[in-house]
Amino acid sequence: MDAAAPEGTVGRSSPRMQRSSGTGLVSARRGAGGESRLFDLYQEGSARIRLPNSHSAGRLEAVLLNTSGGMTGGDRLAWRCEAGDGTHLTLATQTAERLYRAVDGRAETKVHLTVGRGARLDWLAQETILFDGARFSRSITCDLAEDASLLLCEPLVFGRSGMGEIVQTGALADRWTIRRAGRPVHIEALRIEGAIDDMLQGAAVAGGRRAHATVLLLSPEAEACLEPARAILGESGGASFFDGKLLVRLMATGALALRRRLLPLLLLLRGGYALPRCWSI
Repeated sequence: MDAAAPEGTVGRSSPRMQRSSGTGLVSARRGAGGESRLFDLYQEGSARIRLPNSHSAGRLEAVLLNTSGGMTGGDRLAWRCEAGDGTHLTLATQTAERLYRAVDGRAETKVHLTVGRGARLDWLAQETILFDGARFSRSITCDLAEDASLLLCEPLVFGRSGMGEIVQTGALADRWTIRRAGRPVHIEALRIEGAIDDMLQGAAVAGGRRAHATVLLLSPEAEACLEPARAILGESGGASFFDGKLLVRLMATGALALRRRLLPLLLLLRGGYALPRCWSI
């Protein structure tokens, strides 16, 4: 008769891998002087939230961290962020999120954003970098009040071009759902699985460019930003305005080239307000 398997293992040859998980919550409320103040903050596991001093008067800025140093199969991360009525909340990730080869399962991130009446929320994530063999699922859900504004930025990089890395295989599933006053106003889903780099070589897919970004702005200023955004993008991407939203997609050969277009674009869409300092580190 076989001896009982040691604690922390499953059978003889399948060790139970340690997985990371984290949950973070941050919300803003309007202060007596009209400024945006921290109302609630919760952090658990690998999720951490920092509140740096901001030079944007009356605005609240939060930096989101994943202390696990990256994600792999079975890791879980969840963020819930709320800009209360009349507030302005800017959220940025401290650094790029790295998705490593998954032995089993997928890494998963869930983001839920809520923006109240007359409020604005800027979600300025830095790059998500997929390494060869990574398997990643992400969902971003945003609930906006009728007159709320939202800026959403998500850059995505397949391997580090400066290191000669290529994502031969992997899987990515990314779904965005944006609702205004309960009505869907923007839904998109991206799924790519299998021989990823071969797919990216296709002229109708990415033409060999491995760094991409999607930027979405829903605000009264969105239409006025259309032509200036196109001037910044040049031939690296496209911008369109419809149904009260500005949608931008851009591509580049690598993360650095992507940033050269993305930084001035975000500065434009933020009305000239500087980006969080973590974007400059």
